[in-house]
Amino acid sequence: MYYPYMNRSLPLKQIQLFNKLQLLWVEHVMWTRSFIISTALNLGDLDYVTNRLLRNPADFADVLRPLYGNEIALRFENLFTDHLLIAANLVNAAKAGDTKMVDEERKKWYANADDISRFLSEINPYWSKRNWQTMLYEHLQMTEKEAVQILTEQYEESIAEYDSIEKQALKMGDDMAYGIIKQFQI
Repeated sequence: MYYPYMNRSLPLKQIQLFNKLQLLWVEHVMWTRSFIISTALNLGDLDYVTNRLLRNPADFADVLRPLYGNEIALRFENLFTDHLLIAANLVNAAKAGDTKMVDEERKKWYANADDISRFLSEINPYWSKRNWQTMLYEHLQMTEKEAVQILTEQYEESIAEYDSIEKQALKMGDDMAYGIIKQFQI
């Protein structure tokens, strides 16, 4: 896998930041997939998976807090928690066949992506609103496609889609780390 910002001459602090943010984004998409599967198949682990998934925004906030302060970290945590709660509503509506609710939740999901993109671009001059909006829209499209594939028992296709989601999550981690490194001269 190619990471455009990584090279062998990076200081250890930068490598650790790249690794941490890549891990958080991969955990985000992995636990989202687990939530979709547990919801679709009515698995007994749904509450546990949901709780673990909802820990992810706080984990991001813990990384952002030393750099941006508590208020900004909490704002990101809240926006990202909303992202997950909207997604859960969308998956549950799709499972129930409620297309009206799916459409309403999808609109909220994209509005939330716009809010996250705007917020990130306001706190870091190296994070472009347009770039984050593009990445988040891709993330939403792929995640919704994955959910539909799981709900319609297209499991092989959903695994292939997840591979793409995971690659895109790593890129989001890279972009986030790169912006922090540039802004704070880490």
